[in-house]
Amino acid sequence: MPITDPSDRPRAGRLAYLTDDDKLAIYEAALEIVSTIGMRVHHPEALELLRAAGCEVTEPDLVKVPRAIVQQVRESAPHVIEVFDRTGKPAMSLGGYNSYFGNGSAVTAVYDLETGEHRPTVLADGVQAARLCDALPNIDFVMAYAHPGEGDPHRALLESFRAMVANTTKPLVVVAENAGDLAVMIEIAAAVRGGADELAAKPYFVLYGEPTSPLRHPVEAVDKLLLCADHGVPCVYSTSPLAGGTAPITVAGHIAQGTAESLLGLVIHQLRRPGAPFVFGIGPAVLDMGTMQSAYNAPEYLMGYVCAVEMARWLDLPNWGYAGTTDAQVIDAQAGMEAAELTFLSLATGSNLNHDVGYLDFGLTASLELIVMVDEYLSLNRRLFAGVEVNAETLAVDTIRQVGPGGDFLAARHTARHVRTAQWRPTIINRQGHARWREEGALDLTEKARRKALQLLETHAPAPLPAELTVRIDALVAGFTPGG
Repeated sequence: MPITDPSDRPRAGRLAYLTDDDKLAIYEAALEIVSTIGMRVHHPEALELLRAAGCEVTEPDLVKVPRAIVQQVRESAPHVIEVFDRTGKPAMSLGGYNSYFGNGSAVTAVYDLETGEHRPTVLADGVQAARLCDALPNIDFVMAYAHPGEGDPHRALLESFRAMVANTTKPLVVVAENAGDLAVMIEIAAAVRGGADELAAKPYFVLYGEPTSPLRHPVEAVDKLLLCADHGVPCVYSTSPLAGGTAPITVAGHIAQGTAESLLGLVIHQLRRPGAPFVFGIGPAVLDMGTMQSAYNAPEYLMGYVCAVEMARWLDLPNWGYAGTTDAQVIDAQAGMEAAELTFLSLATGSNLNHDVGYLDFGLTASLELIVMVDEYLSLNRRLFAGVEVNAETLAVDTIRQVGPGGDFLAARHTARHVRTAQWRPTIINRQGHARWREEGALDLTEKARRKALQLLETHAPAPLPAELTVRIDALVAGFTPGG
């Protein structure tokens, strides 16, 4: 279950990183960038939309947005976005401190679950990942996992979308190449939901889109942004400025630029359709000046990420987040340390829509074993962040009185009442002594995660699509012509 914070109790263990003055200063810097430096918007229709709203457009695609317009769109954008699963049941309430987690998308290499081989991805890897994520209770949404290496590359993302629809009932976060394949995805989702109006009322997927740092908004990104606004599809518009490369090397400057870039997307989106669902985001990657590698888990990345989450909450917008990643090439101690660090920060900050669970090697490789491990880690920490219930029953003074000095609580009725709920139980984390661990095969966590993944894939069957809906989806995919 996701982490939620009822209003009648304090938030357990939440992290506060920036002061209110810090957040205001970052916002003011972002407004300065938007209103006086400006950004290039390479999209004629969006330029006309901006010009008509009172923005300054020059040179011929440099846009400067008045501060008042930014404030206007902040007020029109929804503060909470409800997302539903394939069956139409409520699945995610994006906003506040609610935290949801999903795997990553479109890697080009995986570790084969059967052989351990590091190899290029195929469509079957995405099918396998969707089925596994469908079975894991702490994975809340599904992304495509693997970019299919076979077939037409311009059809790959649509084929991955079809595979996800067929192999999980959980809500989806999707990547589209352009407005062409996105339009087909929307049509498929409308067919699943029973119509376009029903899809808008109960969104089934969230689109991930991004501008190009520094300060540019390409045609394809804006096309998708506008299409989502038109159809009421929730849209992530997460900039990915690279500190030291395509953004200032300092954390504050990095986040100020990223905030400005995402806000410009919000302006276009809300001018197109006020009230359409928008997710703020910054992917604050860091260019390691020693290796020239874009690092996912550098401390400066983590600092920037926490700042981005806090800026989203200060703006009162749902946010795009990260979890369960490592820069390590294999699942080892570094992988466990990095994946845990990022995931814990997402929980502690209450980041809303957290993806990339299972990423290794700077997001170039994925592992189903790592997804299983992070699912267990989430289970443990969701227990932790649920907080402590304090009342007469849990304080147990009467039970302590009954047991008295020198007694034990094993046979107490209080223990029996709470034994199934008072303690979290692991599925793959080791709690055996050394002798018992050896008797059971002396398995490390990676091997136990691999075996659990194989067992779930063998025994779990995602709810099938109705036959007539499968025929309709297949026809829509077959009718798609890239570039047509």
